[in-house]
Amino acid sequence: MTVERINVTSGSTDWRAHILSNFPCIPFKIGNEFCASAEGFIQGIKFPEDDARRKEAFLSWGKRAKEYGTFAERKRIWWDGRSDPYGSDQHRMLIAIAINAKFAQNDMARKALHATTGLELYHDVGPESPDTSLPAELFCRILMEIRDKLPPLR
Repeated sequence: MTVERINVTSGSTDWRAHILSNFPCIPFKIGNEFCASAEGFIQGIKFPEDDARRKEAFLSWGKRAKEYGTFAERKRIWWDGRSDPYGSDQHRMLIAIAINAKFAQNDMARKALHATTGLELYHDVGPESPDTSLPAELFCRILMEIRDKLPPLR
């Protein structure tokens, strides 16, 4: 039996895949920070807490948010007065917490995730950079773990 798959990308014509991606403007709050998108958060933590680009990244979405990462050093991430190595378990756990916050705080995002029940999620936008902060396999595993824990829709 073949399992139906869905490619989670912002460029997808499938509404579920688009919403599940990190690019759309789906605001959420994490700690004391307001973020316009998961991508904005992912890029923003690459800047020290006193760097103005951090706040700008947090408030961005789509390709603009992604572009902030091109200006980051990619050696450390900063959050809540701490600094951790880029790509570390702590870094990736923090990204997972942010993605969880996106779904916990947005009904439309939860509905899109629910609508993928029974489907395998994957993320393929071409060759993956070896220094990505969120490998495709991990991203999809985070989404599927959140989906598995979602309460039924009301």
